[in-house]
Amino acid sequence: MTNLSARLLAGLRQTSGLALAVSGGGDSMAMLHLAVAAGLRPSVVTVNHGLRPEAAAEAAMVADAAEKHGLSHETLHWKGWDHSGNLQDAARKARRLLMADWAVRRGLSSIALAHTQDDSAETFLMRLARGAGVDGLAAMSPLWAERGVTWQRPMLDMTRAALRDWLRAEGLVWAEDPSNANLRYERVKMRRALTQLAPLGLSAPRLAEVARHLAEARQALDALADAWAARSLTEQAGTVLISPVLWQAPLETQRRLIQRILLWIAPAAYAPRGVQVGQLIAALGAGKAATLAGCRFVTDGRGLRALREVKAASPRVRGSLWDGRWQMLGHIPETAELGALGADGLMQVPDWRKMGLPRAALLVSPALWDENRLIAAPLAGFGPPTYSAVPLEPLFGHNSVTLSH
Repeated sequence: MTNLSARLLAGLRQTSGLALAVSGGGDSMAMLHLAVAAGLRPSVVTVNHGLRPEAAAEAAMVADAAEKHGLSHETLHWKGWDHSGNLQDAARKARRLLMADWAVRRGLSSIALAHTQDDSAETFLMRLARGAGVDGLAAMSPLWAERGVTWQRPMLDMTRAALRDWLRAEGLVWAEDPSNANLRYERVKMRRALTQLAPLGLSAPRLAEVARHLAEARQALDALADAWAARSLTEQAGTVLISPVLWQAPLETQRRLIQRILLWIAPAAYAPRGVQVGQLIAALGAGKAATLAGCRFVTDGRGLRALREVKAASPRVRGSLWDGRWQMLGHIPETAELGALGADGLMQVPDWRKMGLPRAALLVSPALWDENRLIAAPLAGFGPPTYSAVPLEPLFGHNSVTLSH
């Protein structure tokens, strides 16, 4: 086992049910070959965004490498680019979504990404230019949960140059994405800037070190937020009851817990901006109802409750996953669709009040449909007991990293 493969193995927190995200670039191809050298047998997945003519050949190269190692491989295709907005951000979000759904369908619990020390330094500079705080400047997370999958970055202590040197020494091939030299992209500009900053002592290793220090500070802040969460938040059937005790916490802790609630109820790549969260906290602290980023905060018989906004919930879909946060367990017919219970569904559940949940919460609870016929609505107590609906991620037991994925 080589030094790099041993470091890769040490960086992986989970090796069972493991998949590798391999694009064909140098970093991810190195991860693939190093994983095999470390004795691992992961599945391999590639996303073809359909944006470059070379992408199909690169996916085929990854498939060939996986086959030579006796590993399973699948190429996923993204066809959702509408030529508006930030292309790289849209591609990243689509890539994560496609890979997460793929992993869940195949019973794979973890996906490893090939980000390096250089990526950490470049991200630090990008966030610094935007005036980010502790969360934004903290090091890229080595481990987090999202959409029912554990994501890992086992190569954050390795450099891009070292990985390519190893590939050359082993006679292994990889592809270079021409966009990596396109100065229209912010990350490429920061990559160039690093070459100018290095002589001043602001090298990629030094910036990555600073980011790690800030990650330690973030962990301390998250630990404090966890302690306050145990005192002030209660999960109930996909909603969150908020105790008045929360408003006694430090403002930074309030912000972190409200962000955690927002991202758990209405999953998104990023939490709303700090100004918006601050305004929300001020309204809630004053006892007012409010809505932000697809999440409603209302007062009912149990006190202040956070729940999904009806009009922001996802439309019906085929499969077992819905709205980015729910999984329906039980036999799902091929023609059935998963979506919100809604007012029409609630009319088919005469005893819904026995569940002790407010109507507003049940309207956006997951339900299984056969056209207009309700098959199951577990949170409303309707349907065969073989069906249940569970959140993909727990509200407690993990820290929701909002800016460092």
